[in-house]
Amino acid sequence: MTGIPPEPTRPSPWGSLPLRVLFVAGLPVLLIVVWWLASDGSTDVYWPPLRTILRTFPDVWTGDRLRADLVPSLLRLLVGYTSAAVVGVALGTVIGSYRKVRAVCEPVLEFLRAVPPPVLVPVIMLFAGIGDTMKIVVIASGCVWPILLNTVEGVRAVDSVMSETARSYGITGPARIRAVVLPSASPQIFAGLRQALSIGIILMVISEMFAASNGLGFTIVQFQRGFAIPDMWTGILVLGLLGFLLSVVFQLVERRVLGWYHGLRDSSRRSP
Repeated sequence: MTGIPPEPTRPSPWGSLPLRVLFVAGLPVLLIVVWWLASDGSTDVYWPPLRTILRTFPDVWTGDRLRADLVPSLLRLLVGYTSAAVVGVALGTVIGSYRKVRAVCEPVLEFLRAVPPPVLVPVIMLFAGIGDTMKIVVIASGCVWPILLNTVEGVRAVDSVMSETARSYGITGPARIRAVVLPSASPQIFAGLRQALSIGIILMVISEMFAASNGLGFTIVQFQRGFAIPDMWTGILVLGLLGFLLSVVFQLVERRVLGWYHGLRDSSRRSP
């Protein structure tokens, strides 16, 4: 009796761990080297050498400045982003589940989505004032659209066989949404959340450039107005590092929540 030989495993396209690290870190290191060489010896006041920026960085971004500017910006981003996620997923689930509601809301949604959120900043200031509420509303108003629209598409794409099976077993109402709709639409929802995160960071900076007293956007503008150009560049570096770290955290959360989805996708890639 001969046994069935095991299916040979295909090598990972990423190779070993050092190779994966090289792929991830290679491009940033290359860009830093190019920046260093391109700016080396520069005498332009608006384009200081990278070594000058890096030497200025620890003097500018002390612990007190991080608490005074970075922490408020992160809190506004967290509140605005979370509010947009809750509203976007809730409305998107309702709109995607009911065809008549979608037919009524779709023209309005397309109109509102076409309006750039920065244009609404003066209007929002009239109703929400110039405090943190205005900045949170600006962030939420821009983040909600990719989440909402991706949720609608994800809910519409739920497998009809799965829905009919759930209905035949008496799984309806909130139980159906929790057990069938949201898990099936979660990859699309996370795609919208990923897009909204980058939009939220941009709107966080823009909102802090209007009538603010702290935050990253406010600080960078103050450096620019005071012609502290190396200090301004350090603020831009902080924004880049913040975006990178938030992206890494998001990917870790996505991998944890959508582990089943990535497992299915990886197994389908390995299958002949």
